[in-house]
Amino acid sequence: MNTSDNHALGDFLRARRQRLDPATFGFPAGRRRTPGLRREEVAQLASISPTWYTWLEQGRGGAPSREVLERIARGLRLTTRSASICLFSPLAIRRRRV
Repeated sequence: MNTSDNHALGDFLRARRQRLDPATFGFPAGRRRTPGLRREEVAQLASISPTWYTWLEQGRGGAPSREVLERIARGLRLTTRSASICLFSPLAIRRRRV
C-alpha cells in the first residue's frame, strides 16, 4: 500500500470534516479549537473507533474496507460525487482487489 494513497484519503477526510457545522449533526457548537466536527464525532457517526478514524486521517490507518468507507461517507453526509472520490480513491480500489 502506498503511503501517498493513505495521506490522500486522510487529507480528503480532514477537509470534509472541517467544513461541517456540528449543530447540523446535533453536536454542541460551543468553543472549538478548529472548525467543523471533531474526529471523535465523525467516528461516532460512522460507528468506528475514534482511534482508527484518527489513524485514517493521519495516513496510518491501513486499508479500510468498503463498508467502513461507506459508513464514513454516510456519517459525513457526502454527496454521491464526494462519496465516489472517497470510495474509489486509489487506496480503496487497491483494498478491494486484495
